[in-house]
Amino acid sequence: MKILSIQSAVAFGHVGNSAAVFPLQRIGVEVLPVYTVTFSNHTGYGAWRGPMIDPDDVREVIAGVEERGVLPQIDAVLSGYQGGEGIAEVIIDAVARVKAANPDAVYACDPVMGNAKSGCFVAPAIPDLLRDKVVPVADIITPNQFELGYLTSTEPTDLASTLESVDAAMAMGPKTVLVTSVERPDREQGTIEMLAADDKGAWLVATPQLPMKANGSGDVTAALFTAHYVETGDAKVALERTVSSVFDLLQNTLDSGDRELALVQSQETYANPRMQFTAYQVR
Repeated sequence: MKILSIQSAVAFGHVGNSAAVFPLQRIGVEVLPVYTVTFSNHTGYGAWRGPMIDPDDVREVIAGVEERGVLPQIDAVLSGYQGGEGIAEVIIDAVARVKAANPDAVYACDPVMGNAKSGCFVAPAIPDLLRDKVVPVADIITPNQFELGYLTSTEPTDLASTLESVDAAMAMGPKTVLVTSVERPDREQGTIEMLAADDKGAWLVATPQLPMKANGSGDVTAALFTAHYVETGDAKVALERTVSSVFDLLQNTLDSGDRELALVQSQETYANPRMQFTAYQVR
């Protein structure tokens, strides 16, 4: 499998491509990383250095890849955090070029905007750009519950309303939706859930909710789910594999006491997930 991953990169820590590439490689995926920013560290520290890459330069990198004749071999395009407004058009154009070369290729968009606790933390124009232009051309989207609500102008809370929001998202264009954090009020105490849905059904899985915030975990989640789903075509299997790997990654990070993901130390959790969580069908 080959994935063209258009995301940010950091020298220290693990977010964007610096979080997604290694786990994908560890499960046997050939990754073509294209960087949209090259920062010293993620912006959660409040201070960082390094350039946001001009959209024309990102376009040039993709054009160079295309000139190597690789696009017909690309199985998926993956995108995440979009630092500037101009990058959306570059991604949309790249998706169109890949799909023209390989009609079976899919586009997986992680519509990074923010979360329920901190609100939106991207540039003001990005959420509307994602909703109006990017998400409609995606095949797979991986929002958290907050992002799902924004994209669909709904308020997902319980399972029923979350499924309604998923349906609204699918009506926008995507065929598959992974909701990466479902915090419904009637869930079992001390747990957090993840929901995957496609045209075959919807599946929910619960894990213990760890007392931590881990930048980059969403990037790993989107990457692994995309790869597993493209490989198997089975949302339940892709969900269970992804949740198994990401939970152990987070547990290892928590145990380490470090702020940054224990990404390399957790490599066996991607290659050989324990499959310790079972998803159940909710429709």
